[in-house]
Amino acid sequence: MGGTQAIRAGNGDGRGGFGNVLSGIAVAIGFALFLGGFVWGAVVYQPYTVPTDSMMPTVMPGDHVLAQRIDGGEVRRGDVVVFKDEQWSASPMVKRVVGIGGDTVKCCGEGGRLTVNGKELDEPYIAEEKLDVVGAPGGSASRTPFEVTVPEGSLFLLGDRRGTSLDSRAHLQEAGQGTVPRSVVKARVDALVWPSMSMLERPQTYAALPGGISKAGPLRLQVAAVAVGAVLVLLGAAYGPVVRVLGRGRRKEPAGVR
Repeated sequence: MGGTQAIRAGNGDGRGGFGNVLSGIAVAIGFALFLGGFVWGAVVYQPYTVPTDSMMPTVMPGDHVLAQRIDGGEVRRGDVVVFKDEQWSASPMVKRVVGIGGDTVKCCGEGGRLTVNGKELDEPYIAEEKLDVVGAPGGSASRTPFEVTVPEGSLFLLGDRRGTSLDSRAHLQEAGQGTVPRSVVKARVDALVWPSMSMLERPQTYAALPGGISKAGPLRLQVAAVAVGAVLVLLGAAYGPVVRVLGRGRRKEPAGVR
């Protein structure tokens, strides 16, 4: 009798014990993935709130973003970076890198476009604004003409809302012609998280230039780890109750039905 009762407690055929073991493993793995994904994200990424409109329409005022902590040496053209330079502001700022050490950045080329080393850039991310510049239609790269050769180890930064952004153009008369050292970069923006949720794509217009564009950070992998972990925890935790409900249903079936 004792042996029979033990088998019945194991879902009638002895498989319940094995199922419980698998559900426990699923919960353990799921918890590790879930917690690990969060911890990994907290180590790699830092949240920021962007207070100004200088990066519209890419980043709107008040948007919450996730920025990957990186070394300034990892920065590539087209990256939207978080940096702090005391000559610019006492607070962190968010701008787009358009030129790196050795580049000649000029505005404007034919059609009002920015050029880097003589190559005109297609910048679909800049805000459509009517600028009072001859030959520069809405969406022009800048209302301020300039030509800068970026010193080695430095970056030339512009906002996407070129009509109002206070960026490298506002510091052209200073040492370095508005460039900042790579060392002041703290992070690279990878995603918008609130009130909208989307990844920031790397502009392909910079891909043909030496060094290319940066690779996406591990955010998608981290989110996938958290999601898979949550699913495994829920499925593993639900196994026991589901088995008990199904077991009660089988015990209530009339003998003739079997």
